Amino acid sequence: MFSLWLRRVAKLGVVSSLLLFSSGAMASGLQVSPTSLSLQARENASGLTLSNSSDEAISAQVRIYQWSQDETGDQLTPSRGLLASPPMIKLNPGDKQLVRIIRAKTPPQGAGAVEDSYRIFVNELPIKSAIQKTGLQFALSYSLPVFVQPVGIVKTAPQLQWRYSLLPDSKQIKLSISNSGNGHAKLIDLSVVGAAGNSVNIHQGLLGYVLPDATMNWTLKIPPSALPTGTTTGKFKVTINGIQTTQDVTLDNSTR
Repeated sequence: MFSLWLRRVAKLGVVSSLLLFSSGAMASGLQVSPTSLSLQARENASGLTLSNSSDEAISAQVRIYQWSQDETGDQLTPSRGLLASPPMIKLNPGDKQLVRIIRAKTPPQGAGAVEDSYRIFVNELPIKSAIQKTGLQFALSYSLPVFVQPVGIVKTAPQLQWRYSLLPDSKQIKLSISNSGNGHAKLIDLSVVGAAGNSVNIHQGLLGYVLPDATMNWTLKIPPSALPTGTTTGKFKVTINGIQTTQDVTLDNSTR
């Protein structure tokens, strides 16, 4: 029962953090940098810097989960493949603290090895204050992606296969993206390219990640006039791992 509850909470944390980082918002108080980590196979550790920009002391907890994806979306499971040291910290106003992220198991290796994926959760913990406060008090929570490279591979890369289907209301599409590469894909700013070459935005900011050997699905609103006609292939413009590209996307009629 507890493990099921933890899994549901962790899944919600991934969603909330994606929204937070896509907007670029960062309130005063607990702050974390960088917002993602990548470890080469030869690296045994990396680090996060936690800082307190508020005028009161704060405490924070650091937890790490293995991150995978299946037909229902993101999945998080407890793991000791990476360890946080220290996992609990207290920060006085203006303080900074380095948290070491330590690799505790052998990186992926062998033919067909793909990068390991993790999520680090950094949660601000409430501290009883001597100052009486009114109104809502917010405790910040961050979810940061971590990728561990396979042995013998300097840089991993995704290989994506795209397809979409028009839903019965003709106002939405189901977009499916599969990744047969050995590295993740981070997708930002999705638009569809019309017949005249004009782009119609259908999702601003972070759409999500597709991990190796995974398929992710999104239901997206799209103007019917933006859909290609008389063809089985559409063109979508998207930024993948920081590089803007145009993708040919196959229309899947089997779901209609």
